[in-house]
Amino acid sequence: MRHRLRPVGLGYVRTAPLRLVFVAEAAAPPEAVFTALADVEGWPRWYRQVAAARSTDDGRGREIRLKGGTRFTETVMAADPAERYAYRVDRTNIPGLRALLEEWRLVPSPYGTGSLVRYTFAVDGVAPLRGALRLLRPGLRRAFRDAVRALDRQLAAAAPS
Repeated sequence: MRHRLRPVGLGYVRTAPLRLVFVAEAAAPPEAVFTALADVEGWPRWYRQVAAARSTDDGRGREIRLKGGTRFTETVMAADPAERYAYRVDRTNIPGLRALLEEWRLVPSPYGTGSLVRYTFAVDGVAPLRGALRLLRPGLRRAFRDAVRALDRQLAAAAPS
């Protein structure tokens, strides 16, 4: 991968030039959702856009390949059980991307026994890339919600009866 990104910290979710934030409800409790997020190799089973995922560096890193050929090497920035899972992209094959941090926040649902899942996509890149991401916001929102639904189905199917 040719493009090395600027290393950013967890505070970048509040300061990034472009922040896309999506929220969905899951029937599964935060503990179960977190366990699935931390199981990097399992992502292709529930996140349709992920073609392959591999944990690296004893769980401190990730290698992700999306359908269509986009690739990332990442550093896991936070793995707080039942609360937060966040990772920073270090290298990618996407030209024009300067920094990217993704954070999944989990809280118990106020509506029942499930979870509210809040996903923040914090990014910096050249102006045309930021503009394209803004235009793609509805598709990214749909991909996130579809992923949470698929994860929920997978967790329900795996739950003991």
